[in-house]
Amino acid sequence: MMDENDDGARVGLWVVLGIITLLLFGLIFGLGFRAMQAKKAPAPAAAAAPAVAVVVDVLIEGPLAGEIVGKLFFEVAKAELPADATAALAPVLQALAANPGKKLVIAGFHDPSGDPAVNHELAKNRAKAVRAAITSQGVDAARVALRKPEQTAVDGPADEARRVEIRLVD
Repeated sequence: MMDENDDGARVGLWVVLGIITLLLFGLIFGLGFRAMQAKKAPAPAAAAAPAVAVVVDVLIEGPLAGEIVGKLFFEVAKAELPADATAALAPVLQALAANPGKKLVIAGFHDPSGDPAVNHELAKNRAKAVRAAITSQGVDAARVALRKPEQTAVDGPADEARRVEIRLVD
């Protein structure tokens, strides 16, 4: 293809091959260097992320114990706090402040009618709403536990099946 006398074309070809080789080595070493730097330095997004308290929904079991310091009654099929929630939670906050070594256990209740899984979830969401209201008042989340939802008796008052009890425990 190339003539023996065509030294200029041969030199040009070697120059082009040399440049391509240098670009490839530069690219490979640059990527390797970048990967090593990424391992050494923490990710900027992780360093800038604020510390967020994670609330885990651990449902405790066992017999109901402790002094009832609050009781809230909810609307049918609703988990939103009732209008009188602030007034109902005031004695709870006072009892907790007066007993710094004690904790709260929040238990939601539901009746046996309808789908048990839906009722269980509704009672749990009601208890979580009460917990959120209490912790929003500055109470440490570690002092507030959720209890596994309870089913009420069939013949009991209807509003008792839509209640959340707050107990002060050791």
